[in-house]
Amino acid sequence: MKRTVVALTLVGLMALPAFGQDKEADRVKAAGTVISEIMNVPDDIPQSVIDKADCVVVMPSVLKAAFIVGGSYGRGVLTCRSGRNFRGPWSAPSMMALEGASFGLQLGGQATDFVLLLMSPTSAANILKSKVKIGGDASAAAGPVGRNVSAETDASMRAEILSYSRARGLFAGISLSGSTLRPDNDGNKALYGQPVTADAIVFDKAVPPPPSAQLLLRTLNKRSPKNLSK
Repeated sequence: MKRTVVALTLVGLMALPAFGQDKEADRVKAAGTVISEIMNVPDDIPQSVIDKADCVVVMPSVLKAAFIVGGSYGRGVLTCRSGRNFRGPWSAPSMMALEGASFGLQLGGQATDFVLLLMSPTSAANILKSKVKIGGDASAAAGPVGRNVSAETDASMRAEILSYSRARGLFAGISLSGSTLRPDNDGNKALYGQPVTADAIVFDKAVPPPPSAQLLLRTLNKRSPKNLSK
């Protein structure tokens, strides 16, 4: 009996890394589905806005219930334009965590997808290295929507982070001020099978994208292949 218990325990411990990898891979796939659906609707994120983004963060299917108690968080994916100047193709994804109870109260009871656009190299570089408070460490605004929005004249384009939400098919800008965004190092370890930082994932070409990122990267590289920010 003892041998059986020990054997089952060892099998369970061996299965944990594979389970963690599958879970993170599913998040990456879900992020790809979200960004594909959003980018294929002209009245969602304006082309002139996504073309000036240095990084994109996608938090798929965040539930309000997860944010009722302080310290809860949502998990998702960040990808940036590669290269130190954010001018290359979209990078392998880094897992990210979005924390803070305040914005959960704005959502109602349904699952909500969040999309955040990092619009300045400074905010992007800071988020890759440490926790950043949205609206504090980096200025933030609800992102503009619609195909006719002018990125040059819209006041919100002065913000370093533009945030969006999608629930029950409705897509709109939303304020996430007061929340924090940070690299999810445990998620990265599970996804890539070894400890790796968000900064290394984005800037080190030796870190290849996982197969689960195929839709996410294909969509972004097709719909916004070049960084058109000044």
